[in-house]
Amino acid sequence: MHVVILAEFAVPSGGAEKVAVESARGLADAGHDVTFIQGVKGPADPLLDHPRLRRIALDLPDIWSRPALAAASAGIWHGAAARRLAAALDGLPVPPDCLHLHQWTRSLSPSVFPILLGRGVPVFVTLHDYFLACPNGVYYRFDRNEPCGLRPMSAACLAAPCDARSRAHKLVRTGRTAALRRVAGGSRLHLVHVCDASLARMGPMLAGLAASHHRVDNPVAVAQAAPARPERGDAVAYVGRMTEEKGADLVAAAAREAGLPALFIGSGPLAERLRGQEGIELLGWRGPAEVQAILRARARAVAAPSRWLETGPLTVYEALAAGIPAVASERSGAAEKVRHGETGYVVAPETGALADAFRALRDDETVARLGRAAHARYWSAPLSLAAHCVALAALYGRAVRGDLCAPQQEGARFAASGAAAPAPAREPDLAVRL
Repeated sequence: MHVVILAEFAVPSGGAEKVAVESARGLADAGHDVTFIQGVKGPADPLLDHPRLRRIALDLPDIWSRPALAAASAGIWHGAAARRLAAALDGLPVPPDCLHLHQWTRSLSPSVFPILLGRGVPVFVTLHDYFLACPNGVYYRFDRNEPCGLRPMSAACLAAPCDARSRAHKLVRTGRTAALRRVAGGSRLHLVHVCDASLARMGPMLAGLAASHHRVDNPVAVAQAAPARPERGDAVAYVGRMTEEKGADLVAAAAREAGLPALFIGSGPLAERLRGQEGIELLGWRGPAEVQAILRARARAVAAPSRWLETGPLTVYEALAAGIPAVASERSGAAEKVRHGETGYVVAPETGALADAFRALRDDETVARLGRAAHARYWSAPLSLAAHCVALAALYGRAVRGDLCAPQQEGARFAASGAAAPAPAREPDLAVRL
């Protein structure tokens, strides 16, 4: 099978890029032919160096590097992106059997959807966020610092000053969403959800879009090893971009209230506000291997108290895999992998609730118990790259054969966890036209 994977970057600087790059490598390792097309000009991860893997760079500029008017125009409709993508697909020595899009907002724009949908092969889109429905992409009211409850693209949505940057940015992003609905509304897309919460939320949001919905876990690139000893750690850890919607400020406040140090790995708008505060240590961005080493040496738990309805984050899964308890927001998709009181805690993204969980983590015996259970439960059904690619290949194969008129939710979920899927008596037709 020849799979084309399309992302905007070829280095794993974020969750979406990480999944795109790792899945490309995993599919190649499994014997599939893979073409990885990156939109933005830039470097490539060494994982993409494989004899069955071809990489093509469209050499497009990141819209955030462009002047305001040019960026706005390209964000809504980037004609050059469509032309370069079409040329790249035309130049392939073997036509693709299916196409899989991971990102499209930083360089590609809605202009690439007609190119993909016009190839006459199945088109998959992994929903790492809410951009397919919501103009600002995270279904979050930055003006109120809370999740949005409006119907995307409704009159109330259009009037809401919800964008993290400005009303002008909201106007451009609304134009982009309108363009997307115009070009993709009548064609069947295969949407891959990375958590149960996304599967439940996104269907009702995608009014006017013909889609089949599928459920496959993201891969977690953590090698199995002896469980960490989190009871020896000295701090609660936060890993990732330091923003209010991701709850970095909540970790700092709750740790201070609970009497625990807080360790931050990453950077972002809140870094300067937290720098120098008592009990706060900022390490900046570190490579994946170094992050794992730091967490195993120092973390009593990893906290991810997102205020927004986050589909991940991967840091929760990576902590559990290492045998480190996780404290996850009840709004996060990753919370479905945390067993409250058994492998960590699932809490409201509020200082008080988070501080209560942190107080429990002051007890060494509790932390040791949670860590051992987290490790044992995760590795009983690991979210490995191999299992992820088995699930993807099964979806691709059924689509190519023409019998993927409906998603096989349970089959995809079991395949992604490495367990055998039970044979359903009758597969329900969950493909919807909303």
